[in-house]
Amino acid sequence: MWEAVRGGSAKASFAGAPNEPITFEIQLEGASGTASYGLSFDAINQRLVNEWLSVGDKSIFDSRLLSQDEASPVFYVRYYTGKKAPPSKLSFAANRPVLSQIAFGNDGKCASKHVELAKGVCVALANMQRIDPSPSVLRSYSQAQQISRMGDRGENFAALVRTICKDSKLKDAYLSWLRHLRPDEIQDVGVMTGAVGEPLFCLTEMNGAVFPAPVLSDGTLRFAAIVAAFLQPDMPALLKIEEIENGIHANRMRLLVELLRIRAQAGKTQVIATTHSPIVLAWLKESEYAYTFFCKRGEETGESKILPLTQVPNFTEIVRKQPISELFSEGWMEAAL
Repeated sequence: MWEAVRGGSAKASFAGAPNEPITFEIQLEGASGTASYGLSFDAINQRLVNEWLSVGDKSIFDSRLLSQDEASPVFYVRYYTGKKAPPSKLSFAANRPVLSQIAFGNDGKCASKHVELAKGVCVALANMQRIDPSPSVLRSYSQAQQISRMGDRGENFAALVRTICKDSKLKDAYLSWLRHLRPDEIQDVGVMTGAVGEPLFCLTEMNGAVFPAPVLSDGTLRFAAIVAAFLQPDMPALLKIEEIENGIHANRMRLLVELLRIRAQAGKTQVIATTHSPIVLAWLKESEYAYTFFCKRGEETGESKILPLTQVPNFTEIVRKQPISELFSEGWMEAAL
């Protein structure tokens, strides 16, 4: 269950045009090609306006050429069978996405290949994990005994660590990263157990002293949770990490960037991380500028401008003369946009 959108649906629209539909469209790469899925919704009245799905240049369903009765519980789309015959007009419940109705309640309306396509898109959209580990949560006992994926705020972190430690290769990898964080200090990682066996994260130092999660620093706990997220047996297709620098000492920022770089290259998980730290940017390679994005909120409409660094005007030339960390901290990028 994802957290609600900040501000609620009523604040999902632009301040200057609150009655304009909000539109999202995404592309997903798959075995059958690039699938494009989109929808428009009325944030104020909380209703679906349009929805469509296509693969390559072939439309599967689309409502954009049909008029809808706003008060009706029925929503119509044009369904394209792939044959030369004109598209069919199909009806669906208006209170749920057409995509999920085709995937999990088709009732024979659509071809089996389109049902499988819709299921694949639904799974891809659901298989995302956003983590923003909270030290207060990480210091708590886990409610689960053993899990394959922790919660967004670090819920059941210790249970995940218990799972990792049961696999010797995973534990060795986990311990290696933790030792990089605190060289010459950490001997082992594991869990302590409560009165009914509930796990609590702990570290053992070289002198044999055991330090449970409640006495560890925020930075140590957040780093341990982020590393654990990359070693989850149930890895998501997309992993998003909020403000990765929070609580991490400045001289460990390079380690964090290396972790993101290596773990992202090692598997099939796409990683998106946000940061406000010029130190994190300083450790980027020049080849990574093309997929590092600068975000700025427009002053007039509130629209977010999101550009690869290489598309920020004059960035490529300026960054060769002045460090990227200074360009960011001095506000050059904001002025450039």
